[in-house]
Amino acid sequence: MTSSNTVSGEPVNAPRPGGTAQFAGRTLSRIGYGAMQLARLHDDRDAALAVLRRAIDLGVDHIDTAQFYGNGFVNELLREAIRPEDDVMVVSKVGATPDPGGPIPLRLAQRPEELRASVEDNLISLGLEQIPVVNLRRTDSGPGVRATGDQVVDIDDQLAVMTAMRDEGKIGAIGLGSVTLDGLRRAIPAGIACVQNAYSLVTRDDEAITELCRTEGIAWVPFFPLGGAFPQMPKVTDEAAVLAAAASLGRTPAQVGLAWLLHHAPHVLLIPGTAAIEHLEENIAAGTITFDRDMLDTLDAIPSRSAEVPLG
Repeated sequence: MTSSNTVSGEPVNAPRPGGTAQFAGRTLSRIGYGAMQLARLHDDRDAALAVLRRAIDLGVDHIDTAQFYGNGFVNELLREAIRPEDDVMVVSKVGATPDPGGPIPLRLAQRPEELRASVEDNLISLGLEQIPVVNLRRTDSGPGVRATGDQVVDIDDQLAVMTAMRDEGKIGAIGLGSVTLDGLRRAIPAGIACVQNAYSLVTRDDEAITELCRTEGIAWVPFFPLGGAFPQMPKVTDEAAVLAAAASLGRTPAQVGLAWLLHHAPHVLLIPGTAAIEHLEENIAAGTITFDRDMLDTLDAIPSRSAEVPLG
């Protein structure tokens, strides 16, 4: 999943959705693709592969995945769809493992030996000798399950095994997810390439983390970029100011929400997910939206509301 058709490691004449930003030592398009929803196409592999190929054709060079997406199905799709000349950077994550028979299809796997096993599983299903970036998904902030019992693991113990795997060449760079400001500060000496926290126009509790990432040269890659992932979470697309902006620009409210993130900070890279080509194309097109000063001020004035929605 590296390219021979490059100049200085970058694709030649490729479109760059949303412009570019630095991530793990590379210059990448600011709009990537989150592959989680491809698990919904388990019974239509050709359709799933078509979504991936369309994303790459549109200039996506950053795809976010995990072994627990469809119990390895999504990783297998990436292995089949991505060609060496595409020069796509695959980013995976650890901290959970598939649990097809459970109440949700994953369970936490936070212990150091589980993190190592998850990296090995990702390497096999992706068909890689090294995963360019692996995010350590903590459970410290934002929506999602919380660690209990032996799944409560100190971040220093986790970073020790992550850095060991980086030294071994199994992963290229380390990212963090669902991390607190204090956790990020503790982790920075280990070398952190990106942070993935739940963050959107209506859930901006992590503004201090966003700023720390900017000053430290760490990519900020928000998940749930439009909110609303769970019933209790506010939705960007419900906001009157977002609806008005969309009507004025002739765009969708979702496109406005994604574009706001790109305008908010230069180190933001997006990974919106979808299982439909039409929706994918709309997400990519959000990178062409510009706001005038009044419209941006109006969007900035939308109040932020907490994204804390624990599931268990």
